[in-house]
Amino acid sequence: MKIGDSDLEVSPLCLGGNAFGWTADEDTSFAVLDAYAEAGGNFIDTADMYSHWIPGGSGGESERIIGRWMKARGNRDQMVIATKVGALPGLDDLAARTIRRGAEDSLRRLGIDHIDLYYAHVDDPSTPLAETLGAFDALVRAGLVRHIAASNITADRLSAALEISAREGLAPYVALQAEYNLVQREGYERDLAPTVARTGLACLPYVALARGFLTGKYRPGGPQVDSPRADRARAHLEGNGPAVLAALDEVAAAHQTSMAAVSLAWLAAQPTVATPLAGARNPDQLADLLPFLTLRLTTDEVALLDKASAWA
Repeated sequence: MKIGDSDLEVSPLCLGGNAFGWTADEDTSFAVLDAYAEAGGNFIDTADMYSHWIPGGSGGESERIIGRWMKARGNRDQMVIATKVGALPGLDDLAARTIRRGAEDSLRRLGIDHIDLYYAHVDDPSTPLAETLGAFDALVRAGLVRHIAASNITADRLSAALEISAREGLAPYVALQAEYNLVQREGYERDLAPTVARTGLACLPYVALARGFLTGKYRPGGPQVDSPRADRARAHLEGNGPAVLAALDEVAAAHQTSMAAVSLAWLAAQPTVATPLAGARNPDQLADLLPFLTLRLTTDEVALLDKASAWA
């Protein structure tokens, strides 16, 4: 499938690289990447800030691992690589100088000569949009970046950015990465989805499994889960979270598949979604995701999940 109006041909599942160099060491990361590629996956997402927050981390840990993996496997030409700029401490704005330096640093860590999809990681209202978009356009014209995209931005700012690109003849955003899943629908569907639909962008949802909640490992009265994301995942036990889990249980049982795969399939069935994004810190977690590649939900199953997760 293609990302928006771009020429990027990607697999139905984008593999998030957030865990690489954080909760997955290099050997484990290589095993996850190998399994993903063997299943036909070609779309890998990372960021310059992954994982500056770990003890001794400086950012770029994930990019370095992905770069070493591609070099070891000799498969750069088969992979679509997405990374981001604008959130790493010290490079946490979208000024022209930051974007240029961020791209050069990411290219060096990844060991590649161009980035396929380059995101503005977090919107920066302090920098004029024209400056940000001009800097991205310069990278595209120089052949260092193929396409650009936005993340963590409001609908108004996204619309303004697209209008400036069209008016000034600058490379436009082709995709939006937004937090969107079965227990976090309102923010995206109310505010951003209409803009995405109107402009023909592709949405690539992140936190697609609600930090593990939608895998079913967090249950009312269930055992404690040891995970850096556990507290935020357990928060979904309030509200309609238990109803969503019950609906996922029903659909997963009908297909004899994982709840994670069903959750991703629901996202893929949404009209503005191109490719959901999910990470795995080991091959077993990835194995729960891969059935999504061949899973198709019925209209009734989508409606069941819609009802359980409804916000309005």
